[in-house]
Amino acid sequence: MSTLVNAASREAMAASQLQLLQATDGAQAAEITGLADELFGVAALLGRESTLRRALADASTDAQSRENLARGLLETKVGARALPVIVEAVRARWSSPNDLVGGLEQLARTALLVQAERAGRLDAVEDELFRLGRIIGSEVDLERLLSDPSGDPAAKTAVLDRLIEGKVEPVTLELVRQLVARPRGRRVSEGLEELAELSAKRRERSVAHIRSAFPLSAEQQDRLSRTLQRIYARPIALHLEIDPGVEGGLLIKVGDEVIDGSVTGRLQTLRRDLAD
Repeated sequence: MSTLVNAASREAMAASQLQLLQATDGAQAAEITGLADELFGVAALLGRESTLRRALADASTDAQSRENLARGLLETKVGARALPVIVEAVRARWSSPNDLVGGLEQLARTALLVQAERAGRLDAVEDELFRLGRIIGSEVDLERLLSDPSGDPAAKTAVLDRLIEGKVEPVTLELVRQLVARPRGRRVSEGLEELAELSAKRRERSVAHIRSAFPLSAEQQDRLSRTLQRIYARPIALHLEIDPGVEGGLLIKVGDEVIDGSVTGRLQTLRRDLAD
């Protein structure tokens, strides 16, 4: 994923996302999958072709010229849903050519998350992305293989498919395949964590990263979620990691705030709720 820190790129992404919403309006699942595939494909093309990438993101040329270039190259190669999204992205002013590529990738990921959301499977996708990130991050050789920017994308994808195909949601599989094929300088575990955060943001929920010395039952997790929602006055998604070394048995991080022994009142409230 690309973190768009420049105001111009954030505005460009916002405009492109509005066009994406129009493109997915009324679309069937297969159409959204096709839209995402085409956006990923164009992002990959621009990632390979530096001259084209710079031309389509050149803010010194007028937007119509950039649109004409994009249409001339892509109008017969992508579908009717993808083309307006790509044109909107190209017409926008990005702070750098790389931000345009990252923006197209993020639009593709958002399309897949929209598909999962409409199918009522967004929670499952978020949980799978988080868990896969932890699993792959704990396997040093596997992560090195999947994160290698010089590795053959097809070979890396084949390794991934043997590990998870048929075991996760189709949207999860596609998101991870694309990440492994083009890690863009990130470790795969980092990319998976970003994807899980994007999934949570899609539901407008904050994320609590939980490290617990002991497994929490479903009932305890429900109580913990309710307590955190009371504390922070907003919905909270739980990402749970078992860590026997955690002192006090439980450590919770929400945003920049860590709930541990230094925040005794809140910690005591949590423990009391879990024990009830």
